[in-house]
Amino acid sequence: MNRAMLDFYTNVQLSSFGQVAATRAAGLTDHALSHDKVTRFLGSQQMTSRTLWAAVKPFVSWVQSPQASLLVDDTLIEKFWMDENPIICWHYDHARKRALKGIDLVSAVYYSLGTTLPVAFDLVKKSTPVRWDSKTTGKVKRVSEQTKNEIFRHLVARCARNMPFQYVLADVWYASKENMIFIHKKLTKRFVMPIKANRKVALSRADKRSGTYVTVESLFPTRAKCRLRIYVQGIDFPLTLVRRVFKNEDGSHGALYLVTDDLTLTEEAMFDLYQRRWKAEEYHKALKQNCAIAHSPARTVRTQTSHVFCSLWAFVKLELIHLTSGAPYEAIKRRLYMNALKLSFNHLQLLDPFRWSAKPVFA
Repeated sequence: MNRAMLDFYTNVQLSSFGQVAATRAAGLTDHALSHDKVTRFLGSQQMTSRTLWAAVKPFVSWVQSPQASLLVDDTLIEKFWMDENPIICWHYDHARKRALKGIDLVSAVYYSLGTTLPVAFDLVKKSTPVRWDSKTTGKVKRVSEQTKNEIFRHLVARCARNMPFQYVLADVWYASKENMIFIHKKLTKRFVMPIKANRKVALSRADKRSGTYVTVESLFPTRAKCRLRIYVQGIDFPLTLVRRVFKNEDGSHGALYLVTDDLTLTEEAMFDLYQRRWKAEEYHKALKQNCAIAHSPARTVRTQTSHVFCSLWAFVKLELIHLTSGAPYEAIKRRLYMNALKLSFNHLQLLDPFRWSAKPVFA
């Protein structure tokens, strides 16, 4: 990997406030660096999760701890006007409750000693031959060879080989029995995950053997806090279940149900651990607002993948600046923006036609 070009391109991403195009990047060097060289950098190398780990490994070694957490989550990078390909295609967005066109990025983020570092990633690829879907009036539909849960297990397993951590934290979409069994038995790690209110559970091994299951929400008839030991359908080891009621902006009440295979954790400890997962949301927000992950005109799978990789490396730079300066991500970007405005304003002062004459030049 060309480290000099990587540093240059990621600096362009961090300082950019629009499209990160090769021509614009070359213009920042007064074309001392050609736009063809930028394009070749994105297209000539296969930048994968292994490349990311090789680059970020020294920084992980500074903060790694057996009590660290691994946060796994995905985010959709919208690319509505781009041509479809195996990674730019239609994905269902659970936040907006509809399908959107873009790139679905699944990331594993290492959180330890107050530091957030992306350590592995994968893009959902719908590269299998298109097939006719009778449910959508005969429209062509792309299908992925790997589900996101399979990608989840692949990323967690890779991270377990490379770094120490204690807990895997993920949202409700990854709380499948296959993922829980994989983390608990295959990796001998612990997890804290939310589950849906209609998930079927048993209160004892006897109930599990007899097939007596009830829904999670039926276990909490009141809003009182409670901590229960349960047996989830399809899982042969016990879990701890807790609930927390919260108030929505519209005044209604909602409930969060968390489960863990660490039976020693208290209710407060479980919620404190799950709060760490919010770091993944901050990471996704920084990628989109500060690292220009969605602002690439690249059209091929390789160049788009390279741009995504560079955005993740730009976030590592942003995190290191945050740790050394203490400034939030937005404040760092705002400082860059103000410096750009000052340079633009000072340059305009030199071009101002009223600066040298009392009459306008067009008079």
